[in-house]
Amino acid sequence: AGRRSGPFRAGELVLAEVRRKHNTTLKLLCRLAVEAVLTSPGGVLPHRDIIGQLPGQVLGTSGGARLLLRRPSLDEYVLLMPRGPTIAYPKDISAILMMMDVHPGDTVLETGSGSGAVSLFLSRAVGPKGRVLSYEIRDDHHSLAKKNYRHWRSAWEIGHRDKWPDNVEFILKDISTAAADMKSVTLDAVVLDMLNPQCALPVVYPSLKQGGVCAVYLANITQVIDLLDTIRSCKLPFLCERIIEVTHRSWSVLPAKPKHCKSSQMVETQENIEEPPQN
Repeated sequence: AGRRSGPFRAGELVLAEVRRKHNTTLKLLCRLAVEAVLTSPGGVLPHRDIIGQLPGQVLGTSGGARLLLRRPSLDEYVLLMPRGPTIAYPKDISAILMMMDVHPGDTVLETGSGSGAVSLFLSRAVGPKGRVLSYEIRDDHHSLAKKNYRHWRSAWEIGHRDKWPDNVEFILKDISTAAADMKSVTLDAVVLDMLNPQCALPVVYPSLKQGGVCAVYLANITQVIDLLDTIRSCKLPFLCERIIEVTHRSWSVLPAKPKHCKSSQMVETQENIEEPPQN
């Protein structure tokens, strides 16, 4: 990935942050267009006033609100992009990438394209010389994942010097019926994000390199038990190395009211809740 370069340009993504009550921040994601307008709870800001500005500037809206403008990071884009199914959150994707130990140049299989969140992170991890095969059984999810991936790449190329690699192949197909496709592929790693991952294991394991990692993303422990039972009953050549739950806790450090004429600081913890995307 190339370094960020220069001011905002039409066609790229911009993230606007506006402070709200109780020390919260509202994040708004938009694609810049000369004739468009950014609408926020504190008023509107024409895109033409943003284009040409350097990231990190604070601009005022028609209602007097102050917006901090910058280019979104990949995790921010994933949380704010259009979504159909529930996405894998960046904190979980980061743990998955760490467990798989993905390197530039690797070939990785993903089952369950969803909204394209994991696809984007895998694309960056394997780099221009790597390859990501993303299987999805539902047509609407398949189309949305491709659209989100394409939008991120096109915006990246406008705001950065280097191109984002075009290394993800989105395949509309049930992975359990793709045994013939897998015969010609050698996989460095596999990530399964699907309702019944045990259906995919017999298909993908012959293509996975000896010692390769298969990471499975599941919502509850009952699904984990079903998966392990299938591995044992079918005598599949997999070893369960670890089962983890990834938690994420945000902190808020605020000035407290003076007490006995002395200033003090107040530290609070916030709930471990992923906020829904703001339209």
